[in-house]
Amino acid sequence: MNIRVAPKKLLLACAVFILASCAYMAPPETYDGLELVPNTRFGQVYRRPGVDLSTYHAFGLTNCEVAFRNNWLRDQNTSNINFNSRVTQKDVDRIKDKLGAECEKTFRAVLEQAPPYPLVDKFNDGEHVLVLRPAIINLDIAAPDVMTPGRQRNYTTDAGQMTLLLEALDGTTGEILVRVVDKRRDRSPMQLQWTNSVTNKADAQRVLNRWAKQFREGLDEVARPASK
Repeated sequence: MNIRVAPKKLLLACAVFILASCAYMAPPETYDGLELVPNTRFGQVYRRPGVDLSTYHAFGLTNCEVAFRNNWLRDQNTSNINFNSRVTQKDVDRIKDKLGAECEKTFRAVLEQAPPYPLVDKFNDGEHVLVLRPAIINLDIAAPDVMTPGRQRNYTTDAGQMTLLLEALDGTTGEILVRVVDKRRDRSPMQLQWTNSVTNKADAQRVLNRWAKQFREGLDEVARPASK
């Protein structure tokens, strides 16, 4: 895929900047010239002025990057006196890999729903391709299920939260045309529940399905004319 993707550290640094701005009030314009789109399905949607997404006839989807909130690993282990159940970097990497794969799988599935969008995995310079780059940032799992021997049960009233950062780029120039930022918290009832890898996956999948459905609906509105 011939697109210059910013290094992970730079991408995540930009995401932190965006979230810091959104914590107070969504700015009408971003640092890179995108303008706020009012009344959308997501928390904040920014779009480059004058961009017409209906001119794109092919679409690409990158892998979904995942980043935990700052100091998540430290905070998880601070109050954990059981050394055998402490969260390790290996646990972090495993969660990131699984969630990233589920994210990419979920978004690809909605793009392939009828009528499907023409997806390409590789393309040459000059082809008019809209590249979709999803990422999950500020991931905060309340009770991660770590790989420890024996029976262990974690109870919580809140599965956690995560933020979707999705960017649409021109495949030739790499210019960001649209940026979506949407924070979601699990809406489970406020009662103690047993939390493990199965329930965590179900909670995350519920949020991913909601994001993907809203994304497909929004994309149909702005890009579908070119696909007919």
